[in-house]
Amino acid sequence: MATKRSKAGAPASGRIRTGMGGWVFPAWRGPFYPEGLVQKRELEYASTHVGAIEINGTYYRAPDAATYARWAAQTPEGFVFSVKAPRHIVQTKSLAATGTRIAAFLDGAVALGDRLGPLLWQFLPTRRFDPDDVAAFLDLLPEKHGGLRLRHAVEVRHESFLDPRWVALARERGVATVFTDSEDYPSMADITGPFIYARLMRSVADRATGYTPKALRTWADHAATWAAGGDPEALPHVAAIEAPSAPRDVFVFFIAAAKVRNPSAAVALRRLTDGA
Repeated sequence: MATKRSKAGAPASGRIRTGMGGWVFPAWRGPFYPEGLVQKRELEYASTHVGAIEINGTYYRAPDAATYARWAAQTPEGFVFSVKAPRHIVQTKSLAATGTRIAAFLDGAVALGDRLGPLLWQFLPTRRFDPDDVAAFLDLLPEKHGGLRLRHAVEVRHESFLDPRWVALARERGVATVFTDSEDYPSMADITGPFIYARLMRSVADRATGYTPKALRTWADHAATWAAGGDPEALPHVAAIEAPSAPRDVFVFFIAAAKVRNPSAAVALRRLTDGA
């Protein structure tokens, strides 16, 4: 989605990017990837049809800088990767002790250059909100690394984070709280950072686009509200609704559930937001 501008020239809304998790999935050959497309060109194809891809493989094994650079070279200008932080960082008992590991992870990720989007720090469902440990961890997340400005998003998966103290802490540190639409994890739409990161996990296999047209239209409206600096009142919040603010970038990823439909959902939502 192109950034809209007001008559005075200032952006009227941020950029909305839609995408899915990963790009290598055999079941996408046919429903998403055209017949005959060789696997080594799947990233190139996917990145021309969606605005962002969340790299989940980095959760299990972080690639070297050369691999990140090779991925970046296969994508068009304006496309970005969200990179999920390795589990050996986010599964550590003491988050406050992960500084060296964080730096090593970032050393590789910044090789994406201008294709680097948000960094996703996904906590385990068993991790409870420990204000001191979490605050110390957030203090380890740098604003810049390797000359690149970084954007951090934290996905909390334990209900103890549904706490105004978490919202205040995340806002103070300038990190986004992931909005997760799922039956399995807590959902909070409180805006805590300068961008929006949403993970939608309710796609169904019996619909070509994973969602009903009405549901996609609703998410397009929410994305447009976020991008314009608003805060959708219909979504669940822990703290008070934020007053309208400056335009912000929005990242909406279709994850898990009926995975075979997620690329089509992302493409369908992209069409709607491009016309928002």
